[in-house]
Amino acid sequence: MVNLFSAFLIIHITAGSICLFTGAIAAGASKRRGIHTIAGEVYHGGYVVVCITSVAMAFLNWSESAYLFYIALFSYGLALLGNVAQKKKWRNHVKLHIGGMLGSYIGIITAVLVVNAAKLPILADLPVLLLWFLPTIIGTPFIVITGNRYVSR
Repeated sequence: MVNLFSAFLIIHITAGSICLFTGAIAAGASKRRGIHTIAGEVYHGGYVVVCITSVAMAFLNWSESAYLFYIALFSYGLALLGNVAQKKKWRNHVKLHIGGMLGSYIGIITAVLVVNAAKLPILADLPVLLLWFLPTIIGTPFIVITGNRYVSR
């Protein structure tokens, strides 16, 4: 029988996979109602599930998984910021939307790399600390460039 942690992990992996897929679609789609907004809403819903399952797994196995709690809250906070900023049309909402959504996507990519690197030939040889920071190092310029492109319009 599957234990509770394993059940949360299966749901977590499924929701995280949905986020990887729909986040890429939303980022690549034209920025208007339609594919971008549908993929973005599915992404945000998936991220809610990722966050909830991360927190649950952290509490179920705190000694080994406490970091999930903090990462989940921070990464989902970025997704929530990006989602709400766009819906409420806050001041600088376009930059906040782009930064929040792409920042949360960097969080998902980081999690996938850190968890799976040991199983992948090239990544297994890299220092773990580099895997934690590489997506941010690569992704931050994309956030800045994309933000500047859409804000200048």
